[in-house]
Amino acid sequence: MSKLYLVPTPIGNLEDITFRALTVLNEVDLILAEDTRTSGKLLKHFEISTPMQSHHMHNEHKTVDRIIQKLKNGETIALISDAGTPAISDPGFLLTRACVEHKIEVDCLPGATAFVPALVNSGLPNDKFVFEGFLPIKKGRQTRLKILAEETRTMIFYESPHKLIKALTSFVEYFGADRQVSVSRELTKMYEETIRGTAQEVLNHFEAKPPKGEIVIIVEGNK
Repeated sequence: MSKLYLVPTPIGNLEDITFRALTVLNEVDLILAEDTRTSGKLLKHFEISTPMQSHHMHNEHKTVDRIIQKLKNGETIALISDAGTPAISDPGFLLTRACVEHKIEVDCLPGATAFVPALVNSGLPNDKFVFEGFLPIKKGRQTRLKILAEETRTMIFYESPHKLIKALTSFVEYFGADRQVSVSRELTKMYEETIRGTAQEVLNHFEAKPPKGEIVIIVEGNK
């Protein structure tokens, strides 16, 4: 029976993959991967020999129709991203929407995603929160920050290491130097760390010690 599986993969520590994820990746007809080189290492580690095909943000508009046809022909397909849960700031939404439109079953497995541990270990309120993903780079950035300055829920952002200083500087400017911030990097990996403090304190820390690795920023809501 045709089905699309959205399969979370570890964000760092390979032991975080689930038994069910391994079963699905072994049993499907095809695996769609954001980067076949990155995912190839994961599949090799777990001795999974299922055929793999590239599916990323630059080609997903072109490949969706072909994938839908494969599913209509009865194939089972798993979608994985480089790390974490597909469609969370990664490819996956377009294909999932197309499956829903064509009444093809979609099954999203529970599993790793970076923002949950970052939020929980931040020490900031997590009963209500808003996931913002990556801030706009240029167009719309100021407008978005002005809106978020009034947001009362805890905010979650993804950021690359070379843009972290810019993001923290923006938070100081728009949210205030005393707004509480928590920055988690390299989650589940050997050099995992979380730096907490005011926006100014965290900015000072990373200006003195430039960051490396994947980063999640948790920002206190406006009180």
